[in-house]
Amino acid sequence: MCGICGVVRKDGKRPDEGLLRKANDLITHRGPDDEGYFIDGPAGLAMRRLAIIDLNTGHQPISYDGGRYWIVFNGEIYNYRELREELEAKGHSFATATDTEAILALYKDLGGGCVAKLRGMFAFAIWDKSRQRLFIARDRIGKKPLVYADEPGFFAFASELRSLFVWGLSRDMDEEALDQFLSLQYIPSPGTIYRRVKKLPPGHTLVYEKGKVSVEPYWDLPLGRKPVTADIKEAQGLVVDKLKESVRLRMISDVPLGAFLSGGVDSSIIVALMASLSTRPVKTFSIGFEEEEFSELKFAKAVAQRYATDHTEFIVKAEMAEVLPKLAWHYGEPYADASALPSYYVARETRRFVTVALNGDGGDENFAGYIRYFAMKLAKHFDALPGPAKTALKASAEILPEYNAPYGFTWRLKRFLRSALFADVPKRHLKMVGYFSEEDKAGLYAPEFAARLGAGAGSAQRYLAGAFEKCAGEDFINQLLYVDFKTYLPECLMAKIDIATMANSLEGRSPLLDHEFVELVYRMPGDWKLKGLRGHKWIMKRAFADMLPPAIQKRGKMGFGIPLGKWFRGPLKGYWQDHVLGARALSRGYFSAPALKRFWDEHQSGRREHGYRLWALLMLELWHEECLDKEGG
Repeated sequence: MCGICGVVRKDGKRPDEGLLRKANDLITHRGPDDEGYFIDGPAGLAMRRLAIIDLNTGHQPISYDGGRYWIVFNGEIYNYRELREELEAKGHSFATATDTEAILALYKDLGGGCVAKLRGMFAFAIWDKSRQRLFIARDRIGKKPLVYADEPGFFAFASELRSLFVWGLSRDMDEEALDQFLSLQYIPSPGTIYRRVKKLPPGHTLVYEKGKVSVEPYWDLPLGRKPVTADIKEAQGLVVDKLKESVRLRMISDVPLGAFLSGGVDSSIIVALMASLSTRPVKTFSIGFEEEEFSELKFAKAVAQRYATDHTEFIVKAEMAEVLPKLAWHYGEPYADASALPSYYVARETRRFVTVALNGDGGDENFAGYIRYFAMKLAKHFDALPGPAKTALKASAEILPEYNAPYGFTWRLKRFLRSALFADVPKRHLKMVGYFSEEDKAGLYAPEFAARLGAGAGSAQRYLAGAFEKCAGEDFINQLLYVDFKTYLPECLMAKIDIATMANSLEGRSPLLDHEFVELVYRMPGDWKLKGLRGHKWIMKRAFADMLPPAIQKRGKMGFGIPLGKWFRGPLKGYWQDHVLGARALSRGYFSAPALKRFWDEHQSGRREHGYRLWALLMLELWHEECLDKEGG
């Protein structure tokens, strides 16, 4: 696991080694164990290494074929041993025991087609000295990040945004990206908050050659494919076997490893499988809150006791929000998933004991675990209602109280009714997942900013609609899963786990997001994942029923949330006001000061529950302070 960066000068001159080293130093946290550099003509490559596999000969950049090909690589290739055997049978030889060198040998044989053979998480760049060609690839699911800038004088890439700015890149903000952020809580690929920087989307490759950049997709979910089997018992067996294989591959490590254990179905199954594959107690790590309604520690403890794990617990308190400026710095652009805070702390505490941690990410997207899948399925029945009934429901939604049970039944019912009244499925979806609605933003923006945004307003809706269009032929639940696999999962959740772990020099591994496992499960009917209107993760729970304690098997979905509403009315009240309603923040010109104060007053009085919206506004301001005011000048 590493951080990588590099540059190619378009005038053919040698890049500044001092600047290359500075770009690399900015991602030291991603790889504190080693660093490496390579400069050839106009190209410079650099990396920071977190040593996991082959501790002795894994130094990068690594070369192949007499020094023709050079690579910097971030990630893990779990099938590298099998690949090396195949390549050796074809006459290839290796100077190291790394997975990195296997990528180079594959590239020599297959060119860009090498990515189809790789099973793992990765972002890498290969420089071909003979052709003066740079090839970059990012893994299918988007576990490892890659950003780049194509400027008149240079092409540059990096694992994190700030490494690009050492080359003199402009930090001009993209107003459309800010609008997307307020809707979605993240900024989707290929955009970033900066006009001059792009993300390489998951499952894509990039070629830079002769001054030209071309980006191409190489993977998608198996749309339109026949079901993997029509027999439910056979399907359950396939799920168990493939996930067990995925866990086994991700337990390969030359350093200590453990697992995040939330107490939910997904992480509990991962820990159960790890225990079955290990001769020693699995090290597990859980995080909770003083506020009981947000804490899952009792469920995590039940699993830890069932499998006799070496278990560690940690409590997150409101005062720990002091780390928020640091988080804003690490993300490098606005990001508002509030679980970033506990994720950071569980990664920090886990790193005290191990260097690698497996997790349960991807279970909800594979098996329809979110409550909104049920809500979207139920909402389809509203389409047949007559107009007067819909009008009455809309009126009901507005008069329902909101604060008396924040994020509880009444709040969810109100949100559902507001969403169900949209006949357009992408709009309904956005209403359920979004932070600020289009109506919210229209009243929030300052007139000058709204004018600059112009046609860029509403791009989040167009982004989601495009994902729905690609999977139009799938059954309804698999459509919803496809959209999340292409939007929320890579752009929000994968960004969160990457930053949380790498900020603490910890490697996170996600067995449920092995692409072979994902493809297998996607080819199963949506009704096997969400059975009727209540059976979330139906086939998964059946397949692993004998491994789950009864309390885990029966419990409902609980998101990895934090008590924002309570915190903003209590210990974080002054912190929010100082940052978001301060003179510096108001002078930025994005928002109407009266509108901001109205959101704040509604939340304080209990008329509305704005916890997540207030969090988004706070993280936007902290990004501005940490990444523009301090770094941009």
